[in-house]
Amino acid sequence: MRSLCLRSRTTSSSSLPPPSRTPRGLSGSPTERIVESSAAAIAKWDPESPSPRARVASVFLEDRAEALRFLQCVHDLRQAMHSLVSESPGSEMLLLGQRSMQTAMKRLQKELYRAISADVACSDPESVSARLSGSVRMDDGGSGGEGLPLPPTAMMDLRSIVECMISSGYAKECVAIYTVVRKLIVDKAIRRLGVEKLSVSQVNAMDWEVLEVKVKLWLDAVKVAMTSLFTGERILCDHSFFASDSLGELCFAEICGDGAACLFKFPEIIARRTKKSPEKIFCLLDMYAAISENWLEIESTFAFDSTAGVRSQALASLVRLGESVRAMLTEFKSTIQKDSSKSVVAGGGVHRLTVYTMDHLCRLADYGDTLADIVTEWTTPAKPSLPEEYFEGSDSDDDEAPAPAISLQVASLILVLLCKLDGKAEHYRDFSVSYLFLANNLQHIISKARASNLRYLLGEEWVARLVRKLRQFAENHERIAWGDVAASLPEDPRAAISPAEASERFRRFNARFEEACRREGTRVPADPKLREEMRASLERKVVRAYGEFYDAHWLTVGGETGGAMSIKYTPEDVGYYLASLFSGSPHSGSESSSSSSPSPSPSRPSAAFSAASLSPSPRWWNSRSH
Repeated sequence: MRSLCLRSRTTSSSSLPPPSRTPRGLSGSPTERIVESSAAAIAKWDPESPSPRARVASVFLEDRAEALRFLQCVHDLRQAMHSLVSESPGSEMLLLGQRSMQTAMKRLQKELYRAISADVACSDPESVSARLSGSVRMDDGGSGGEGLPLPPTAMMDLRSIVECMISSGYAKECVAIYTVVRKLIVDKAIRRLGVEKLSVSQVNAMDWEVLEVKVKLWLDAVKVAMTSLFTGERILCDHSFFASDSLGELCFAEICGDGAACLFKFPEIIARRTKKSPEKIFCLLDMYAAISENWLEIESTFAFDSTAGVRSQALASLVRLGESVRAMLTEFKSTIQKDSSKSVVAGGGVHRLTVYTMDHLCRLADYGDTLADIVTEWTTPAKPSLPEEYFEGSDSDDDEAPAPAISLQVASLILVLLCKLDGKAEHYRDFSVSYLFLANNLQHIISKARASNLRYLLGEEWVARLVRKLRQFAENHERIAWGDVAASLPEDPRAAISPAEASERFRRFNARFEEACRREGTRVPADPKLREEMRASLERKVVRAYGEFYDAHWLTVGGETGGAMSIKYTPEDVGYYLASLFSGSPHSGSESSSSSSPSPSPSRPSAAFSAASLSPSPRWWNSRSH
């Protein structure tokens, strides 16, 4: 690096013929006097001079006023040399001016190297974000202090050095030092941020846990890079080369081009990974969001033609990430469809496929905006291919407005799950359990949707339709499981009947109630709210009817020989057993209840259950809605 500071743009001092005598005094023309005075001032700061003063690290740090006089001397010397070239091109004064200019440029190269080698802009990636947050561009050449890569005074000094070297014909040397030093600093910062160049084969050979760590490092790196690292370098280049946009562009492209291309290549490499299991989609969504959120800054920071490759690489990564995300969504749908488990969940509980699917969809919903961008141009499920009822209603005031693509995609995934659950429900031999299974799983879907961002993607009307479907399933389960109990009572509980018939009704109610309690003890709804709704429904349909029957006939039956034995429960007892059953701590109907379930053969269904029309092969959107 030292050699960079000692290079001369033109002829070295040793190649110039020495003057026979150094001019003394100021007796020449005004131009010659300027050359002599400037040469004397410049010589005091010759970095190769044995003088302690000349060997200081920086004139600008040692004595800023003297540094500004030094720059003025260089300016005056340059003007004088232009005059001498036309007046006396072979004069001794012109040779003196050339040697002095070379000395001045050596000093300025040293000053430039010191200035841009300091801890500026982004040599410390961990602290630069705070230093440059809210940074402002100096497009107008201003020197406001807030958010600048250097203190305002240092920024002004750096610009003065660069402009002095360029105007003195040393642009090539200035650019060489500037780009080499700053590129080393930027490349080092990128490495410290954990960004490394990887090939597709290297990525495919890595464990996913290792890649996850690298993705997290990359996400942090993008944040620092676009808020401070590349932005800081752009500010520094724009300000330092304010007098020459082309040189500023050249320097910035050389300094940041390779590092930025490497940074934005990483997501494309990860997206090309051959193993595309659905669980890995979230890392890809994080990277897609990181590029999307910084896209405007990427475009503005790398706006030059010479940095178009960086923009192209960032866009290529976005495209590749989008393709991989869509492929993973397709694979996720296929995973649901291919689930071949035929084992039934005890008591009609929530299936593991439901838990897995909804957990995955809830996490996906947190990326709603990102997913919306990705699936906008994707071929969405055709509306007619899904049940029309599934899309009825809309939260939009415009009934003609089509549902967003992301909403259709998520809705189609849930519908695949619902249809899969419908098939699994048919593995239950008892229809009441199959309906309870559907109700439990649908309740889980609804609860997850309401408690996550899915409610924004799908809308309240979508949730309301599933709630209506849930109630139908719960009613069907209730109708089959408890219909015999209700049917054991007369249609009009208060109607006058003989004591013998009333006694028989009590015995029939006892047997069927005990059997239902025994059977349903392990079949209560998994969701507390659904349990309470079903308990309240049975309270209205069974306990209330039994209470009316009990009030109307217990005295009559109790007066008959052996009639009191047929009345085993008061209405309060029935309510208590139901409350216990649906509280999660069910009790058996009676210690003396039969171990075998009596064959239900009701002569007349209760009014509350008379609408039942059960199909041995129910379907989600047809028979199950009856």
